[in-house]
Amino acid sequence: MAKIVVAVVGDSISAGSPLWDPDPSVRGRIAAPDERSQWQWWAARGDARLEFRTTAVYGERTDQIARRLDLVLPGADVLVVQGGINDLVQRRPVEAAAENLGIMLERGRAAGLALAVTDVLPWNNGDDRAADDIRRLNALIRQLAETGALLLPFHDTLVDPADPSCMGEGLSDDGDHPSVEGHRLLGERAFRRPPN
Repeated sequence: MAKIVVAVVGDSISAGSPLWDPDPSVRGRIAAPDERSQWQWWAARGDARLEFRTTAVYGERTDQIARRLDLVLPGADVLVVQGGINDLVQRRPVEAAAENLGIMLERGRAAGLALAVTDVLPWNNGDDRAADDIRRLNALIRQLAETGALLLPFHDTLVDPADPSCMGEGLSDDGDHPSVEGHRLLGERAFRRPPN
């Protein structure tokens, strides 16, 4: 069975915060690390061919995420780009965040990789401004996906149908990040098998 190497760049959502982190030194500071708190773990359980290489750092904006892209690109077959919420938290322009995501996708395209991009999750601890910025950024991410990247619908997978500004009940432990159940849904439902 041939492996499919999936390079993932992102922020705390792909890191698995607050219960997991790809960096062993960060993980060593977590009281009871739980690898199930990473959507990639669930996706790999669903398809044994998948081998994930993740560089994801809590709190990073898209411009900071882009600086780490070369850590995971060599030898990859697929690139998943995730990020944007920290740009919005820090009140950076929505358009700049989308541009940075597009630049990362373009670098993956130039490397000959299959491409995927996630949209931004609802933010339970956010305000109306943040909810509006998430809607605007997700619309721009959908446009990026139309240029040849698979859209991974993180937002719609975890959204509360009664309140689209929040993740559903039980899908977040802290209002910022998915719970283990939220990560399971992202890995099993939102992440679709990448192209061969």
